[in-house]
Amino acid sequence: MRATFLAENGIKIPSVSEDEMREVDRIAVQDFQLGILQMMENAGRNLASHIIDVFGGKAGKITILAGSGGNGGGGLCCARHLHNRGFRIQLLMTRPAEALKGAAGAQFAILSSAGIIAAELEDSERLISDATVVVDALIGYSLQGAPRGNTALLIEASNRWAKNVVALDIPSGVDATTGESPGVSIRADRTVTLALPKRGLDPSMYDLYVTDIGIPPEVYLPLGITLGPIFAEHFLVKLITREDN
Repeated sequence: MRATFLAENGIKIPSVSEDEMREVDRIAVQDFQLGILQMMENAGRNLASHIIDVFGGKAGKITILAGSGGNGGGGLCCARHLHNRGFRIQLLMTRPAEALKGAAGAQFAILSSAGIIAAELEDSERLISDATVVVDALIGYSLQGAPRGNTALLIEASNRWAKNVVALDIPSGVDATTGESPGVSIRADRTVTLALPKRGLDPSMYDLYVTDIGIPPEVYLPLGITLGPIFAEHFLVKLITREDN
């Protein structure tokens, strides 16, 4: 049986494993012609909107922790939308800008053109400790063993100094399927997961939300998942409990 999450509005929403979410992404792109940038834009904008709704205050400092993959690209997109609305953006990245490829590289190019560049990692303590909110966009659902190198450094720094942490999709360092942490992992205050909740998420440990990134419900049918209009009223839905069937 598939684990389900109960939403605040009473709807039961099925979960997906890491492998299933990877297949959802493949079907969405190859069969439905959805673009990676298109879905990333929806993810980043909805995350930024949630941060504004919860924390408000255009004068707030937001520190974005960005990895080099799709999750990092979503964080960079979120940074742009917050910048556009007057927030002060501080950016810490696990890899040099020139190492970013594909959609994440495209997102950084936009930020760079707007004058936002990555800070040096030796400034992590200051940039994390003085931020109103820290956005965790380091790994996402594709965890490959214990976090290492700069990723582990930023996770540890966030756990030590951050006031409020919002994770994108899943707290970095947590296995999307099992919920286990093979090494250091982000201590999130809130998590905004994408498309469908990942099986390893735990709403008893942080406020958990699922947000729409534009994937039609028909994409899930090959996986045996039938969905109603779970985002009929809002682009973001709060999840309150997980039911392990």
